Amino acid sequence: MFTGLIQGLGTLQPLATDKVQVTCSRHTAELILLDLALGDSVAVDGICLTVVEILPQGFIAVVSPETRDRSTLSSANHRIVNLETSLRVGSKLGGHFVTGHVDGIGQLESAVETSTSWEMTFAAPPTVARHIISKGSIAINGISLTVATCNEDGSQFTVAVIPHTYRETNLHHLQPGSLVNLEGDILGKYVEKFLRGGLPTTRGDRWQSSPNQPQSLEQLTPSFLAEHGYS
Repeated sequence: MFTGLIQGLGTLQPLATDKVQVTCSRHTAELILLDLALGDSVAVDGICLTVVEILPQGFIAVVSPETRDRSTLSSANHRIVNLETSLRVGSKLGGHFVTGHVDGIGQLESAVETSTSWEMTFAAPPTVARHIISKGSIAINGISLTVATCNEDGSQFTVAVIPHTYRETNLHHLQPGSLVNLEGDILGKYVEKFLRGGLPTTRGDRWQSSPNQPQSLEQLTPSFLAEHGYS
């Protein structure tokens, strides 16, 4: 589990089909390697990877075929990546819960500098778009960001990035057309599952949907909620 607050940058280099090496600057290495141990998880551009070897100024991690196919690792080579070590119990949670399980690959459409921030617009595939809502959370290359606006189906959305985040992450390396890893808010995924399938009730050995649950998202209307005790 991660927070989406990036600790530093590194350079990613594929070693084989199932391994990558991440090399850090001296400052980042001091933060990342401080208490890193074999078997620990590190979010690399938002991808949860397991450390199998620790180097003087970085580490080597394994990559499964599923992870490679679902993320930008399939085309990564000497790329600047965002790094974050896993969340410790009792640590500050300044972003949102990020699992490091990438839902899909998005694409930067535009980045416009304003007087107070950078407004960055991205395109999202359907696997991610359905979990994107205005003012909701999303992880872009592992960075916890808030959706400022989005279209009706979530396939295009804009985030406002403060100068510090833009400068200290790899967002400032992106150009229109650049691919990014996207992870939707985990809370939204569970809500969607419950709404689509209904909360189950047990009857003997069989599981059935509760009659008080909507059978489709279209049925989840204000009148339905009022009828079943929500006001």
